[in-house]
Amino acid sequence: MSRLPASCLWQGGLPVAAASSLPSIAEDCDVAIIGAGYTGLWTAYYLKRQDPALQVQVFEAAHAGFGASGRNGGWLIGGMAGQDTWLAGLDEDAQEATRPLLYGMVDEVKAVCAREQIDCDLAHGGVLYAARGVAQARRARAWLSELHRVGHRDADFRWLSASELAAQLHIADGQGAVFSPHCATLHPLKLVQGLLLTVRRMGVRVHEACPVAGFGKGRVRLASGEVRARWIVPALEGASSTLAELKGRVQPAQSLIIATEPLSAAQWDTIGLAGRAAFSDLSRGVTYGQRTADGRLLFGARGGYRFAGRPRWDFDPQDDEFLQRTELMRQFFPQLQEVGIAYAWGGTLGLARGFTPFALRDRSRGVACAGGYGGEGVGTSNLMGRTLADLIGERETLLTRQRWVKGEAGLSSLRRWEPEPLRYLGYHAIRSAFVLDDALADRQDIPASLRRLVGAAADALEGLMH
Repeated sequence: MSRLPASCLWQGGLPVAAASSLPSIAEDCDVAIIGAGYTGLWTAYYLKRQDPALQVQVFEAAHAGFGASGRNGGWLIGGMAGQDTWLAGLDEDAQEATRPLLYGMVDEVKAVCAREQIDCDLAHGGVLYAARGVAQARRARAWLSELHRVGHRDADFRWLSASELAAQLHIADGQGAVFSPHCATLHPLKLVQGLLLTVRRMGVRVHEACPVAGFGKGRVRLASGEVRARWIVPALEGASSTLAELKGRVQPAQSLIIATEPLSAAQWDTIGLAGRAAFSDLSRGVTYGQRTADGRLLFGARGGYRFAGRPRWDFDPQDDEFLQRTELMRQFFPQLQEVGIAYAWGGTLGLARGFTPFALRDRSRGVACAGGYGGEGVGTSNLMGRTLADLIGERETLLTRQRWVKGEAGLSSLRRWEPEPLRYLGYHAIRSAFVLDDALADRQDIPASLRRLVGAAADALEGLMH
């Protein structure tokens, strides 16, 4: 488990140096962070920005960015899962204070990259949530109405007509789109490596190839012994189930991605994305894509779930799962029928019960953690890294007053997932309903009453997820 698969685009274009540990591990430190992904590195960064004298150590089982931080679709979203429910429960003043925290994630990451000279191919082009077909157009308009109902404005989410969509993105049966400027695309592993170099310059000890066996009050257990720390930050996201202390609280699930060979300028003229906007559609399959800095089309979609919530890092590029995504990409872009697929990979993300991210602090145990990003971790991890730094530093800030902060109840405040086999059966039942709904949505040879029934069943099952 020392390297990303060779089929991962990000690692293929940016070889990862062999994992190595610093010459010595300090037996005592102020903060011990478990995991050198985005959450761990952002937390270390903001801790040192706030207090350069803090002694911070990071312990990583493989190498920095081995997990979801180095294998995602490269979307930096200014928002997080479940935010509209939170916003709807706030008064107008609180909404106005909170919304800039969400939208501001993109600008904050851009500012750090500029300050620390991190080149991660970041392009701030917004995101196009395209409606493919009449059913998706109805869903898109209903979603936009709900966004406006909870206080988002046209400047944040607005409708694009079919012709306005076509001016930016050429997809099959495009009926329009919801556009938001609060998204950028980037090279995720370059961001990880830039953060790694930055925190090491700041004096953070990052120990790669140094797995953690567990943790207790003030103790982190390593193969070579124990490290004492005033605060422990388990920052594992999709790998949370590998530690007994987090098992059952953050559920691993997979997402799968493909990337084409580099496309010519003429081919890009048939696709669009000149400003490198991120794109998706309004299907239930959770598709996502981008135009990479080296001229490839990246395309991903919802993946699978393994029994007992086991993380997955090994993927066969020839697997049927990737062939299905290739077919789906060509449904989006019929003009790419003959284009070759150069990379196919996947990763494990983390899902909290209720599908909303969290941050928490447990003073009694000296533990602070965050997670449950549900595939939106590139941006959310930055916000949570800032939040954890404030919580550890005992700072009362706008960040620490947000509803995603669980207070002082500790890990016990996180809802546990249902036991197996309920999780496995439930996941696959919901996924099957989603696939059927997408397949029938615009089928005119299927009675409208049946399409509505399937859609209602999918809606009901989706409601059970929360």
